[in-house]
Amino acid sequence: MAEKRQTISFRPEQKGPLHGIRVVDLSRVVAGNMLSLQLGDFGADVIKVEPPQGDALREWRDDGHSLHWKTYGRNKRSIALNLRRPKALEALKRLLAGADVFIENFRPGTLEEMGLSPESLLELNAKLIIVRISGFGQTGPYAKLPGFGTLVEAMSGFASRTGFPDREPVLPPLALADMISGLTGANAVMMALFARLRGDAAGQVIDLSLLEPIFASLGPEASIYRVTGKIKQRSGSGSNTVSPRNVYLCSDGKYVALSGSTQVIAMRIFEIIGRPDMKDDPRFSTNAERVKHRELVDAALGAWFLTRSRDEALGEMRGAGATVGPVYDIADISVDRHFAEREILVEVEDADLGSLPQHNVFPRLSQTPGGFRHPAPDVGEQTADILAEIGMSLDELEADQ
Repeated sequence: MAEKRQTISFRPEQKGPLHGIRVVDLSRVVAGNMLSLQLGDFGADVIKVEPPQGDALREWRDDGHSLHWKTYGRNKRSIALNLRRPKALEALKRLLAGADVFIENFRPGTLEEMGLSPESLLELNAKLIIVRISGFGQTGPYAKLPGFGTLVEAMSGFASRTGFPDREPVLPPLALADMISGLTGANAVMMALFARLRGDAAGQVIDLSLLEPIFASLGPEASIYRVTGKIKQRSGSGSNTVSPRNVYLCSDGKYVALSGSTQVIAMRIFEIIGRPDMKDDPRFSTNAERVKHRELVDAALGAWFLTRSRDEALGEMRGAGATVGPVYDIADISVDRHFAEREILVEVEDADLGSLPQHNVFPRLSQTPGGFRHPAPDVGEQTADILAEIGMSLDELEADQ
């Protein structure tokens, strides 16, 4: 077991590079929360606008604890508003009048039905950057369809490439499309803020679908299909682009992942496993031929790995300059020295549990780093404070309930 990490305390006085930027986040669940988390981690004042029952993400519980919310809710403040009430809607408009960024993920058209169309919001605040997150985008035949990440992961072509050729397509076991979209959205916000700073634009609308970022992860597959007429098929953990590339079982029941994605590395791997004959065999002498005969390549490597424990295999491979690594689960990560020494995984103070491991702020900026300023708030924890900042009182809001 690794030594207990030092617990990081929240420091409200920390200022990141986005200090002074106010973000109003009206989104729910993962994509918008991932987006505003990135901005909050780097100093933006993220005001999470929640219904009185709270963001649905709070109900994703493990052993009774809302661990998703504790992660995605950090560095944010919460105001609880029932937007069906006029005073609550007025409070939201006042917030948006002084905001830099507004994030929402209603089904397209809903914002307009609430009287909050982008056009009206930009009249209210010409510098406002409006991020509209949806499954399929604000336009197109699928715009009004429910936009859960599961549907997008299937329709993007991603699931059709994941899994083994003799089995069903495999969906990712986590909210991958939402997370990719959230990170993409944070980048889009920074581009819009830069354009505003440079005077190229004032406010603008960012149409961010879950579909497009994960579709982009397929890379050149559309071009490949057009030129070759072939649809790339599922290949398990192998690749129909590069060989050798796969996961291999070791004698102790643990797995390693290996990639010989350059000619030099592939030839080196054949030397390490005691098969220099494969270097001159026309079936394995080029990457294109190795891909055609990847079952034979995998058989040779698989036999070698089965004679060694994972640590032994890693030692030999790495010692000879091969590109190989262990297949980790979260238990392995929690005790790995690299994750600890680089503080990729850090221990953060928690009022309920003492402390909790969380991913650190990323990426790392040498001069203006982000940090941990606030723990994830309770529903509406800062309602009174935020209302005071916009010239309203809690009594005024509650009188309209």
